[in-house]
Amino acid sequence: MGTLTLTSNAADIIADLGAFADRAAEAARPAAQAMAQVLYEAVRANIRSDTGTLYRSIYQVHSQDNSVPGGRQTYHVSWNHRKAPHGHLVEWGHYQRHLVTVDDRGRWITHGDQPLAHPVWIPGRPFMRPAADRFNAAYEAGRAEFIRRVEGRTE
Repeated sequence: MGTLTLTSNAADIIADLGAFADRAAEAARPAAQAMAQVLYEAVRANIRSDTGTLYRSIYQVHSQDNSVPGGRQTYHVSWNHRKAPHGHLVEWGHYQRHLVTVDDRGRWITHGDQPLAHPVWIPGRPFMRPAADRFNAAYEAGRAEFIRRVEGRTE
């Protein structure tokens, strides 16, 4: 029986792995943003009116504090609590304890000087929690974007 000899040049493999690692690091943030976009759109779709303050307060933002350069990237999807401080009331429900009216411009006015005889429970209309049902779709969007960028496709 003859001799079989195999020779490998690890330098080429290491160079290829280095290039892959660089592309993967560059692809991490766009992939995370693709995931955030799916959840952002789901949250906005869960709000009944696309003209209100709550709808306009929904945002997605890259978190510098929770991200690692060249590694883990984090995005937050939420509502701006300063623009829409009532968001938690819509999400979870609340007791209406005072008279509420709508003015001629469509703004809700709570009359703190006119308490109701019996508080009324206003059920929540969740907009954040149902978006969690889209986590698998968000993951797939991020995965597809990551692979597309690592492979260098521009489609």
